[in-house]
Amino acid sequence: MPGLEIRELECFLVLAEELHFGRAGERLYVSQSRVSQLLRSLERRVGARLVHRTSRRVALTPLGERFLARLRPAYDGLAAALAETAAEARGVAGTLRLGFQGTADDRLTEVVRRLTDRHPGYVTDLVELPYSDPFGAVRSGAVDAAAVLLPVEEPDLVLGAVFPRQRQTVAVGAGHPFAGRTAVSAAEVAAVPLVTPAAPAPVYWRAAQAPSAVPGPEVTTLQEGLSQVAAGRAAMLLCRPTAVYHRRRDVVFVPVDGLPDSVLGLVWHRDGETEPVRALARAVAAGGSSPERDLTWKDGAIHT
Repeated sequence: MPGLEIRELECFLVLAEELHFGRAGERLYVSQSRVSQLLRSLERRVGARLVHRTSRRVALTPLGERFLARLRPAYDGLAAALAETAAEARGVAGTLRLGFQGTADDRLTEVVRRLTDRHPGYVTDLVELPYSDPFGAVRSGAVDAAAVLLPVEEPDLVLGAVFPRQRQTVAVGAGHPFAGRTAVSAAEVAAVPLVTPAAPAPVYWRAAQAPSAVPGPEVTTLQEGLSQVAAGRAAMLLCRPTAVYHRRRDVVFVPVDGLPDSVLGLVWHRDGETEPVRALARAVAAGGSSPERDLTWKDGAIHT
């Protein structure tokens, strides 16, 4: 649209949040009359009212609500593009700490490579997280973001892009009845003891990683879990890439039919979202992941 003023769009976005001309003006460092002027100019471009205003109330019109839904992601994208380009122009450098659970396999190293290719100034440190504490390091600030197994239901954390889904396998000792099978069912897995993450992992998260009716040993690390498996004390669910990475002679990995796929997601604290973290999320998404808003966890399964 010729002559479009970015200030008009910013005014509308702020007014849509505040629903008050005076407060919107304070945030924009302009007078209340200037807010009204910018809004009228935008409405003339649109050709219709975007805001209902009376002496007592300010509200978006239905058209204004739809315009807000379209404008917000586009404006955020422009702001991110500007910030990213400015950072590249300054040659911004920094260290990004990325947490992982158990295995930093090629899924993570490929994300780091994509991030480094796009932002040569960023240095990514990989930090191993305890299997039993997927969210603690993010909350404490020990890492900037973490790649953790879903589900994630923590209200103070943001679930960003997710990695491609992976089929589940069950790890069993070489002498286990499952060891000679080409596949087992979800019902069969639920009937044997499964290695379970210990506290402080949330109860819902522990149940998702060990959906069994039979109590199994609790562990704090992935290696502890595999040791319990090798000793014949329990089985353990692992995604296919992790199973491939941890091949050993005393443990057999058998595909499981009927279980929801394993999904790894990138999380960060709501107060810790920075441009490097957003760049990391884009690097994950570039690998073919799905956005968080398209995924929900219900009844032990991931739904789109």
